[in-house]
Amino acid sequence: MADLEAVLADVSYLMAMEKSKCTPAARASKKLILPDPSVRSVMYKYLEKESELNFHKIFNEVLGYLLFKDFCEYDSDEPIQQLKFFEQIKIFEKTECYEERKKLAREIYDIFIMEEMLSHTYEYSKNAVASVQKYLLKNEVPVNLFEPYMEEIFTQLKGRPFKKFLESDKFTRFCQWKNLELNLQLTMNDFSVHRIIGRGGFGEVYGCRKADTGKMYAMKCLDKKRIKMKQGEMLALNERNMLQAVSTGVDCPFIVCMTYAFHTPDKLCFILDLMNGGDLHYHLSQHGIFSEDEMKFYAAEVILGLEHMHKRFIVYRDLKPANILLDENGHIRISDLGLACDFSRKKPHASVGTHGYMAPEVLSKGTSYDSCADWFSFGCMLYKLLKGHSPFRQHKTKDKHEIDKMTLTMSGTFERIS
Repeated sequence: MADLEAVLADVSYLMAMEKSKCTPAARASKKLILPDPSVRSVMYKYLEKESELNFHKIFNEVLGYLLFKDFCEYDSDEPIQQLKFFEQIKIFEKTECYEERKKLAREIYDIFIMEEMLSHTYEYSKNAVASVQKYLLKNEVPVNLFEPYMEEIFTQLKGRPFKKFLESDKFTRFCQWKNLELNLQLTMNDFSVHRIIGRGGFGEVYGCRKADTGKMYAMKCLDKKRIKMKQGEMLALNERNMLQAVSTGVDCPFIVCMTYAFHTPDKLCFILDLMNGGDLHYHLSQHGIFSEDEMKFYAAEVILGLEHMHKRFIVYRDLKPANILLDENGHIRISDLGLACDFSRKKPHASVGTHGYMAPEVLSKGTSYDSCADWFSFGCMLYKLLKGHSPFRQHKTKDKHEIDKMTLTMSGTFERIS
């Protein structure tokens, strides 16, 4: 009987997946009504109290970015070229073809640098232009060619343009949407829940389909009783906060992000990106070690995911093959942010993570660390996927103390990879 129920659950899940691909989204059963514009004053005080009334917080949210862009393009009294410059740089950085990147680099240089210098409206430093010219003279266009300009663009945007934005109707609309977001109440009735696709220390992960849009998600349900019994309240709250922090921005590359969060009388529920391709640990155990070309591809995507976190002053602390999930197209995403933490105000010093991947500074009690710890774990993970074992697990030892000792003394076996 249990086998039959499992088969039926699988069939239901697969049918929901197919339906989400070929069936147009259903009309929303709940109409969203924005609150009155007068909510602006209340939300202004709330955002100020929560330290969210600053340029980077608003600019790194999709809604905030789009409304700020709309203000710059249509409502501003004076042209704001910096935002167009920023957008062109982002397009340049995402251009993979080297020849196209060369062409785009020259266009950006001519329009946003040379034209402004010739018209005496150039507002950036001499060091920035000298850096770009140095590469262009050598006919080189690295992805970070315009990086010297980025901080200067942000400095200019968060000055007068951002102050004017805060006085505009576009900011009022931002406050209306933020108020609606804070008061949006979801329940289990908004989702059709299918089979279990994963398990964790505090609960299970289910495949689910949102009723009004038809989109498929992963629903991570944390059992409140289990959380209380294991004294995991702070861990659960931290995971939610970290997911919220990394799930904002114009780009959230290669991280399993959270779209919604709600709770029932007995569960905390996170609605996350659905990943159907298994994890890298599973593929390693089933198919053996990865080729160097495969690892270059996965490593590049992991690096982008880590950089997204580090730019938000978040250290991940649990990088390992089991936490790297694949989607149906073969791209990876970093999952499970339960051990991640914010180091913007105070650097962490707790020894947390998985033995064999933790950096020496993480293992050293009382030693503070930052995002550098993730790069040590990154190296250990790549070694595991290329060689089949951690550099600090000699003779397949499972003794945690022995593994930690080898990590601290750097006495692991580092075979040549070729």
